[in-house]
Amino acid sequence: MTQGGLKEKVARLRRSYAPHEHRPLGGYLVAMGTYAGVTGALAGLAKATRRPVPERPATADVILLSIATHKLSRLLSKDAVTSPLRAPFTRYDKPIGSGEVMEQVRDSGSPTRHAIGELLSCPFCLAVWVATGLTGGLVLAPRTTRLVATALTAVAASDFLQMAYAMAQQKAEGGGPDEE
Repeated sequence: MTQGGLKEKVARLRRSYAPHEHRPLGGYLVAMGTYAGVTGALAGLAKATRRPVPERPATADVILLSIATHKLSRLLSKDAVTSPLRAPFTRYDKPIGSGEVMEQVRDSGSPTRHAIGELLSCPFCLAVWVATGLTGGLVLAPRTTRLVATALTAVAASDFLQMAYAMAQQKAEGGGPDEE
């Protein structure tokens, strides 16, 4: 099948899949292929360097990486300071508090650009990539990965403490939502 024939087949599939909405299936395929390539490269690198892969990750590492994944995913997908990384793929919409912004995916351009915009502006979507990177790091450079994950976990804990403090302060000043 020629490249033109394949593109037309993908276009027909996209139209039949979501006839009333733009869904960049080709871009999603590129993203999935890239993810598979990155994952394969991490596995190949672990094998080539003969790094031991744990049969079962330690519970402490799973908890540490879970919290670090949450924080890094939010930093990359919502933080105002990281918006230059997302700007080629998204448009600023509005602030949403705590230094975060809401952005809209750019609809113009290629399906790949659209898919990357969706990925970069969604902390849930980005978490898969972040967790894969941190997990690969745990195999390839465990000490450094644990150190970085510890810092991200500390920041996540600090975020919750800052929010709790602000809520307590607001309540003490009589402006809390529970005031009658």
